Formats: sequence, C-alpha cells, structure tokens
Amino acid sequence: MKNNSKILVETKERIDKFAIQIAKGTSRPRRKFIRQMIYGIQAARDVKVSEVSRSLCEKIKLIKTENRLSRQLTREDLTERLNNNLLKISGKRIKEDTVIALDLSDIRKEYAKKKEKMEGIWDGSKKEQGKGYWICEIVGAEVKGDEVMPLYSEAYSQSEEGFESENKKILKAIERVYNASGGKGILVMDRGGARPEIVVNIDKNGHKYVIRMLSGKHIKDRNGNKLSLKELAKKTRCGIEYEIEVNKEGSKEKYGVKIGIAKDIKYEDIKIDIVVVRGFGEEELILATNTGKTGVEVLEIYLTRWKCEESFRFLKNEYNLEDIRVRSYVAIRNIVSILHAVFYFISVEINMRLRFSIVFKKLMEKAKRFFEVSIFKQYALADGLGHLLFESGWQDMQPDTGKKSKQLTFNFRL
Repeated sequence: MKNNSKILVETKERIDKFAIQIAKGTSRPRRKFIRQMIYGIQAARDVKVSEVSRSLCEKIKLIKTENRLSRQLTREDLTERLNNNLLKISGKRIKEDTVIALDLSDIRKEYAKKKEKMEGIWDGSKKEQGKGYWICEIVGAEVKGDEVMPLYSEAYSQSEEGFESENKKILKAIERVYNASGGKGILVMDRGGARPEIVVNIDKNGHKYVIRMLSGKHIKDRNGNKLSLKELAKKTRCGIEYEIEVNKEGSKEKYGVKIGIAKDIKYEDIKIDIVVVRGFGEEELILATNTGKTGVEVLEIYLTRWKCEESFRFLKNEYNLEDIRVRSYVAIRNIVSILHAVFYFISVEINMRLRFSIVFKKLMEKAKRFFEVSIFKQYALADGLGHLLFESGWQDMQPDTGKKSKQLTFNFRL
C-alpha cells in the first residue's frame, strides 16, 4: 500500500463523521449527497458540479453523477439546517472574549444574464456596481493566535421571497450565533454595521461589540453637546502610543499609532465609548464599543476581523466560488452553505484539532509548496487535502446506513 494510506483512511473517517453531523436531520439520500459534496469540493478544490462529480470517481458515467448532484442541489434549500447543525458544533467553542467578525461579501456574476434572483451588488474589490448575490458570513477568532472558526454563512438576494431588508438579515445572523454561544463573544463589524438600527439593537440585547463608525454620524458628548464623530475625534486627546503589526493577505505591516478614548458618549438612545486611533490611515479610525475595555484592547479586537476578510478571499481563490455555474437560486444558496461547512472542516477539524498530529504534518507535506506556508494555513491544508483525496476517489468511503448496528465489531486496519 502507499505510504499515505493510513493518513488517507483517517482523513476520510473524519470527513465521514463530520458530514454526518452536519447533515443531521435529513433523509438518507440527502445525507449521502451532503457527504459527497463535502468530499468532492475538497478533492476537486472547486465548487463547479462537473469538477466535483469528476473527483468522486464513481463507477458510472460521469454525466449520471453530475445529473444526480444537480437534482439534489435544487431539490431543497439546506441553508438553515446546515447553519443550525454547524452552530450546534461551533457555538460551544466560543469564549467570552472570542471575536465574532461579521462581514458582507458578494458573488459577482459579471457575464451571467439568466441566473435566478440575481440582483445588483457592490463589488468591494473593484469598487464598482455589479450583478450577483450577497453573502452574510460570520467567523470566530481569538485576538491571540491565527486560527479561525467559521460560524455562519448565507447567500441571499434582495428579490428572494420574504426579503425585508439587509439589516434584518444581519440581525438574524447575529442572534443565531449568540443563541448558539449562550451570549458569549464580542461582535466586530466594519463601517457597514454603523447603522443605528443595528448598533442600538445589539446594544439593547446585551451583546458586546466593537464597530467602526462613519465620521459623519452625530452624537452627544458627556456634556450633552451635539457634534459629529469627526469633530469628537479631533477633540479627543490621543496620549497612548502603540505599535501594531497587522497580518493581512499573507504579509505583515507595522504601524505606529496614537490612541484615545471618549467615554459615556450618547448615540441615538444608548451610551457607548468611542476609541479614536491616529496614524492608521489618513483619517482617524473611530470605533464604538460597549465592552469597557481599554483603547489598546479595543483596537486589537477590531484588527482581528481581518481574518474574516481573509477567510472569504480564501474561499473565492481556493474553490473558485465566483465561478459557480448553476442557475437555480436554491442551488447557489446550498453550495455556499456546504462550502462553509468545508471551510469549518479544514479550519477546525484539521487545523485546530490535528495541529500537532502526524496527519496535519503529512497534509502540509502533501501540499508540495516551494515557499514558506502562509500565515493563513488553510491554503496549504486545502492543497494537501485536494492532492490526497483526488488520488483516491469517493468509492472507498464507508456507506451511511443511518442506523447503529448492535453487532459487536472490531476496527481492523491494514
């Protein structure tokens, strides 16, 4: 047998066990479909149904596999169930000060014309309007350390049935995560979260947060004077000097900044603290928080959210998410939620749980990278898993009967 056969068997067993957890509550055919998609996306390192089908190496015609997967993708929307099952697993890992980073991203379909419920989106990378779908993604991370923990992901369109507003989608996702964590964690959002409806809602629900504010927002200082956040930032004394190192897109950048804090600021009908950071950009960085932490701690918490941005960049680059080739809206939502489960498997089941094991080491070796492994290790792990699984094929996976046998058995391995 090949030298990596033991590693292959153990990796497949972990995929199988994880897929059954994620698919809990579905029918047997749906469980098999979810298991095949989780396996196939990792083996193909692609979300296109044709590539996933090819990576399964089933002993039937390729078109038969592709047609079956396509039918299952459009049959039922699995987004809610997959997110619920994933949160039951991941919610227990959220600690009191775990950063819960929420980011709104998008899938842009620049040349598509007939995809269902495709609407206008803002392409953040190209800074222009486009056509496609929005994605609300939440990732957990600790301030110290480089691990990330996928928590929630949902693709949506403004024209979907029952859609009310983007704010409602964001608040729904936040509450789902906090319900799973038992109220633990610190929510972190960029300027997209600086909307009164969002800030006031999460504050009144008792959730801790750090949100980057727009300088044009108006507040009242502790003396009751009404002014803009930009005016407040100019008046705030920044007497703390601090050097930060930001790891972003695989590179490290150092900044010397000055930090100040204005306490008991009234925004709408709630009281918050405003942390002002100078030297991070041309304008002051303005952060609203109710954590009661120091300015330095608040800045470190906010900067941890880069991992959320890097996470989605990883999914787009490594699995060609924007090259998704299905027309059905339900299929698009299903692929996004299944890919999110794949991301959790790589980040937690492999990266965090096996970090010091031989399996982790062998997968890193399998990646065959000539350069130093990047700070975001999921790239190397995805490479290693792809090479390992594509060589084998789905046919070696154990069938899921959905029942526990009462027969005593022994797990012999070669």
